[in-house]
Amino acid sequence: MGRYAARRLLQMIPIFIGTTLLIFLMVHILPGDPVRAIYGDKAPDPAQIAQIKREYGFDKPVLEQYVHYMWNLLQGDFGKNLAGRPVTELMSEAFPVTLRLTLLAITIEIIIGVGLGAWAGLRAGKAADTGVLVFTLTVISIPVFVLGFIARFIFADELGWLPPNVQDSTDFSQLFLPAFVLAMLSMAYVARLTRTTFAENLRADYMRTALAKGLPRRRIIGVHLLRNSLIPVVTFVGTDVGGFIGGAVITEGIFNIQGVGNLLYRAIQTSEGSTVTGVVTVLVLVILLINLLIDLLYAVLDPRIRYA
Repeated sequence: MGRYAARRLLQMIPIFIGTTLLIFLMVHILPGDPVRAIYGDKAPDPAQIAQIKREYGFDKPVLEQYVHYMWNLLQGDFGKNLAGRPVTELMSEAFPVTLRLTLLAITIEIIIGVGLGAWAGLRAGKAADTGVLVFTLTVISIPVFVLGFIARFIFADELGWLPPNVQDSTDFSQLFLPAFVLAMLSMAYVARLTRTTFAENLRADYMRTALAKGLPRRRIIGVHLLRNSLIPVVTFVGTDVGGFIGGAVITEGIFNIQGVGNLLYRAIQTSEGSTVTGVVTVLVLVILLINLLIDLLYAVLDPRIRYA
């Protein structure tokens, strides 16, 4: 498995370079002139614009800017935004907030999603299965921003159980409502996926063999059925982590959370190319490492899977 992990890490290098190059080109070619955007409707001084472009390297060819960016990246330098603040400093403030939100959302997604799916799968074709189907389809059909406003109105504004806005991002009790909203859609998909794999694996030969041996029902479900049914769920949840981190723009906006989504949204609005590139670069790294971790987890869940 060690050789497999090393081989996968080496394969990540060209993927990382190609992805970051694509992002860099999109950010630095499509938005137009980020320096002129600083001045808004005012007429800027051409000499001042030229000076700022020289300072940030915008006067050089795009590919040369990219090589310079990658060289600095190897030294842990993500550059500075147009206000002069290091992008590393901005990300160090935003990423811990979104990581806490993502961790809580993933926990909610797994506990409720797998729990509902297992409950429905063990009762396939019965009223419980139908009830879970109706619930999950209802959640899937409602947009996230609608769920967010409904949850905030009911639990914060009307009932007063939870704060409407996040004042302290280190307090998990304040992050619970936005994390629940962020997890709702994925939770419904996890429940449907778990239900399907449970129902299929219940009819598998190894399940009949375990029953014929007289193994306790709790062991059959908790060890044999659950482990084999979780492989597609682990894949889905793993790919969800990157989506949660990068796709929390709506949720963070509704609940006033100063995280990565909020930072990325403001950077795009103000044409802060260095900030957008830095944030997306970190997201690419996170997604690549999570994909490797998912592959390694397959061997833990299913002993039949071995990597050379």
